[in-house]
Amino acid sequence: MSVEANKELVRRFYETIEQENYEELKDFCHENFVFYPQLDTPFSGLKGLVESEKKNFDAFPGFRMPIHSIIAEGDQVAVYLIFEGTHTGIPFFGVPATGKSVRFSLMMKLRIADGKIIEKRSHVDVNDILRQLNA
Repeated sequence: MSVEANKELVRRFYETIEQENYEELKDFCHENFVFYPQLDTPFSGLKGLVESEKKNFDAFPGFRMPIHSIIAEGDQVAVYLIFEGTHTGIPFFGVPATGKSVRFSLMMKLRIADGKIIEKRSHVDVNDILRQLNA
């Protein structure tokens, strides 16, 4: 795939997440997909991604996560997103719903193989989120 096609794949992937349409993520993820939410703690497959991330998203129903910057080279795509949501859902890292709004940055590095995302690495400051929730 071209660099532009890789960027478009990633854009659509994040739009699907923002729509909380987890079933459709299968269309974007390679059969050997691996998600690294932190350094070397992998979650394998689409099921691992959804198990790891859905609980975070469920804490902030109706969240927004627009892409502010996307850069690609070869089979890799880097994405800078701003997450905005209100903590009215399930507990987040043990903190019951506060009703407070949060806004924080996310950096993602994704690798593409065979026209699908095979690897996703996430970088987020959870302590920043907890600070905003006053936990």
